[in-house]
Amino acid sequence: MAGQLKEVRNRIKSVQSTQQITKAMKMVSAAKLRRAQDAITQMRPYAQKLQEMLSNIVSNIEGGMSLKLAEKRVVEKVLLIVITSDRGLCGGYNANIVKLTKSTIAEKYPEQFKKGKVAIWNIGKKGFESLTKSGYATDATFKDIFLSLTFENVQSAAQAAMKAFENKEFDAVEIIYSEFKNAATQRFAAEPFLPIPKVPKKAGGKKPDFIFEPAQDQLIAELMPKILNTQLFKAVLDGNASEHGARMTAMDKASENANELLKSLKISYNRARQAAITTELTEIVSGAAALQG
Repeated sequence: MAGQLKEVRNRIKSVQSTQQITKAMKMVSAAKLRRAQDAITQMRPYAQKLQEMLSNIVSNIEGGMSLKLAEKRVVEKVLLIVITSDRGLCGGYNANIVKLTKSTIAEKYPEQFKKGKVAIWNIGKKGFESLTKSGYATDATFKDIFLSLTFENVQSAAQAAMKAFENKEFDAVEIIYSEFKNAATQRFAAEPFLPIPKVPKKAGGKKPDFIFEPAQDQLIAELMPKILNTQLFKAVLDGNASEHGARMTAMDKASENANELLKSLKISYNRARQAAITTELTEIVSGAAALQG
């Protein structure tokens, strides 16, 4: 009985220390989430407008103007830029992105995958580790971007993807990431990055008449890379905010579960203690009765 009490006491201490860690991690994630959320909410409207403007301009270009980044080709070689986190303990965040990556390859690019023509660039260590173990062709060049999350570092990844697309190393580039909604909700998405998607024309709709200043080709050559850099940076910021939101939620749930477990353990401890006291009293009474007899 004494051994059982000691075991329950040790478990209670262990759960309490774990709960202190989960509460501390929740507070740290909440502080980081606030900064990450501010960054993405300020960035998102700007990035969405830029992307919309670029798609509209590309959709309405006429003449013999050559746009390498908007050129549609037969998709033989594919690049997926997968954005996960560097650390775990954030619920199913990383697992869901890896699952979406695998399902995207299985549904959209099965033939390319069989031929070994699907490449994966990882931003974040967790996705790199998981996909490498699963036998996918991964590249670790940009996996440490979250160690120093700046526009310049993300820009280098975007420029490398654009250069590879222009050199026909890849025929399609997609970004797989988590779009931040709130601390408890993320939308896991696979969005086309290259070639630049065009806006579908509405039947009977009027065609917009753009006046370009400076010249059309000069303006597009200047805008296109900048907008694509911004698009990838927005996806990385979304992933960063989603990670901290998922971790904060996971640590909050872990703290609640620790409370429930502590309640159960304390009830078990009290029952065992009462049983031990009852046993001791019975032994004392039996001993006293034996002496009197």
